[in-house]
Amino acid sequence: MSFLESLSLALKNIVSSKVRTLLTMLGIIIGVAAVIVIVGLGNGLANYVTESFASMGTKNLTVMVMSRGSTRTLDVEDIYEMVEENPTYFSLCSPKATLSGSVKIGSETASSTTVSGVSEDYNTIDGLEIQKGRGLQYSDIAQRGKVCVIGAYLDLAYYGGNAVGQTLRVGGQSLSIVGVLSQQSDEMEEGGDDDCIYLPYSTASRFSGTISNYVITLRDEDRLAESKTVLEDALYAYFESDDFYKIVSMSEILDTMTSMINMLVLVLAGIAAISLVVGGIGIMNIMLVSVTERTREIGIRKALGAKERYIMQQFVIEAATTSALGGILGILIGYGLSMVATQVIGQLIDGTLIVSPTVSAVALAFGISVGIGILFGYLPAKKAARLNPIDALRYD
Repeated sequence: MSFLESLSLALKNIVSSKVRTLLTMLGIIIGVAAVIVIVGLGNGLANYVTESFASMGTKNLTVMVMSRGSTRTLDVEDIYEMVEENPTYFSLCSPKATLSGSVKIGSETASSTTVSGVSEDYNTIDGLEIQKGRGLQYSDIAQRGKVCVIGAYLDLAYYGGNAVGQTLRVGGQSLSIVGVLSQQSDEMEEGGDDDCIYLPYSTASRFSGTISNYVITLRDEDRLAESKTVLEDALYAYFESDDFYKIVSMSEILDTMTSMINMLVLVLAGIAAISLVVGGIGIMNIMLVSVTERTREIGIRKALGAKERYIMQQFVIEAATTSALGGILGILIGYGLSMVATQVIGQLIDGTLIVSPTVSAVALAFGISVGIGILFGYLPAKKAARLNPIDALRYD
């Protein structure tokens, strides 16, 4: 008997018992669908986190000075000197001073607006673009100019789109608006990415007194570890201790979070895969029942000269076909659930998280489902192949 004949006979037997076959495949269907959805959710979550961190600058290192030490002080010029001495590793640098307190715009108060003191290079470092007016310039820093650049939300909400040339007050000091940033987020809202003010760090230092954060752009992101080591060595040599500073890399944080997500997805997918084993046991059970029901048929076939390997082939192919059909249905249901999950999650979070199963995950789930069918179909097939034809013919 050829493979195609065995497959055709297997399909006829499956069609003749539709309900029983569907219930048999249920464990495989649930297992495959669950694996596909979980892997897709993990991929979507990883992509979402990657995009979120990319907007924060994975090519940047942030230096936080927790203390200035008892014997040395770290000035802005010192950080700039460290960057200039290592052009192979670093390209741009900007101090960043975050100011607290409310912002006065006319008679109104913007209490959720973030106010930061930065250098003229910060727009390039953070990927910000100027929509109107100009950005901060070196002369603004050198002269401690009372100027600022604001986000698109402030421009529309308080100035009706005509903020350039207007003024606002930060910490009691009046600042002239020289530029407006392009919109950063899909939806502008109070406290969002577009609700911000940037002024010269030299001016901000008058309000805050100190600058303790610095953002440094790497020349080559692939040399992150080496660049971070160079900067750590320079800071350690300056302070003679590593207690007074901390270097944070968004890229390293992203790698750590991605690894955690992948580990979680692997564990959940493993738990979901248990359903495949349960489905395999169901297939073995139904095939054993099928062997009992078809004992006389097997006896007749063996009496007519069918060899054991043909009998075994028939039952193994039937088990594998049942499992494969369950895998196909599981894939279709998994993709359908992934589409639904994408829509539901999109409504729950601020952003887009696409549940996207990978082709490799789908192929693996399908391959495992077929493999389980073959594995758990082998024992019933072996039992059928070893039936004594005389006893089988007498079976009622």
